[in-house]
Amino acid sequence: MDKQIHLLNGCWSLGSIDLATVGFETKPSTCWVQSPVGFEIEPSTCRNLAAAGFEAPAGTQQPLGIRYVYERKLIHTCALDILRSTAEELSRLNAEEVIESRVVPAFFQSIQHGITEFYEILVRTNLDILGCPVDGKTENFATYAIECRQEKLFRRFNRREGHLLALGIDDDGNNALHIAARLGPESYLALFSGAALQMQKELQWFKEFESIVPECKGWVNHNGETPWQVFTRDHMNLLKEGEAWMKQTAQSYIIVGSLIITTVFAAAFSIPGSNNGNGFPIFSHKRLFLTYITSDAISLFAASTSVLTFLGILTSRYTEEDFLKPLPTMLVIGILTLLISVATMSVAFCATVSIMLQEKWWVVISLVLVASIPVVVFLSWQSRLLFEILVSTYGPGIFERKRFFIRERILSIMRKFTGKVTKRRE
Repeated sequence: MDKQIHLLNGCWSLGSIDLATVGFETKPSTCWVQSPVGFEIEPSTCRNLAAAGFEAPAGTQQPLGIRYVYERKLIHTCALDILRSTAEELSRLNAEEVIESRVVPAFFQSIQHGITEFYEILVRTNLDILGCPVDGKTENFATYAIECRQEKLFRRFNRREGHLLALGIDDDGNNALHIAARLGPESYLALFSGAALQMQKELQWFKEFESIVPECKGWVNHNGETPWQVFTRDHMNLLKEGEAWMKQTAQSYIIVGSLIITTVFAAAFSIPGSNNGNGFPIFSHKRLFLTYITSDAISLFAASTSVLTFLGILTSRYTEEDFLKPLPTMLVIGILTLLISVATMSVAFCATVSIMLQEKWWVVISLVLVASIPVVVFLSWQSRLLFEILVSTYGPGIFERKRFFIRERILSIMRKFTGKVTKRRE
């Protein structure tokens, strides 16, 4: 049996999924080992299924093309076939055998990796697995998924089912909200740029479950801590890191904004072409001059707004609640106005060059293209951070409930409008 298991695992490791599938269909027991209670799932089966059929290794560059898509789809299909055959063996076990078998560690390993297919097939085969504890503790499927931050598993439930599953209590008296208040795994936090966005995601996760199970809000565990007290204690270091990240970012932007203010303020009094004897600019009748002075003024006002906004970030209290919306909103306003300032400053520069060298367009075009390179690079880099903050703050949310609410609201308005039109026709 050991040789058969090693052979099957070797096929998995070498990527020979078709050979592994044939070997499993020939002798399904290669994924199971004998035990006093019946059959136990081989732990490597879940790990190999995850790597081969359901998720791509993190940080790897995958080739593109029709052949690659076909191979990935074929691997996924073979992995599903093996998983369904494994689930048939699971259907023969009762509740006690399920708890004592190795299928529970494999099931919770699939939750840790966020493999929804593994969960759906096994639960459909044997519902007893939902109430199984983890490592001998009273932590069940729902609380473990909360701890691993696997929100896509909760999308399989409606509000009532998620509410019932999240009411479990562990050995330390912690409910689901206590577990949601713990610091998330590093693999989850690494998905977000900067400690401030990580703190925001942790707050969003906690607030989302607080709205699902409000009755757990005042629950006290064996240490006498409420869920919010657990959140404050576990996220103390992340809060300090988020504060340092926000201040460092704000200080960097203040330097850039101050330089822009100094430049465009001086440019407002350094009119191209000087002025005539009456004090009016010589090129005041040209449209490019109007473009120059308007862009310069917009750049000055936008840079001033950006600097004042970042000064507000520096003087903030930096409580946990501030990372939910106030600080990200101020950061969005500051970055957006700074981008506007940089863009309009470049427009003012291009207008000045066009006015002074209007008869030499090849020189004007060359200077404009060269001057646009650093501006485009700056805009592209800052636009990524701005987009990430906007999606994180005003996006669909953890469980996309906000998107569902907006869609339902739009459908409701459309129904009302359709009803009014129908009545008018009648």
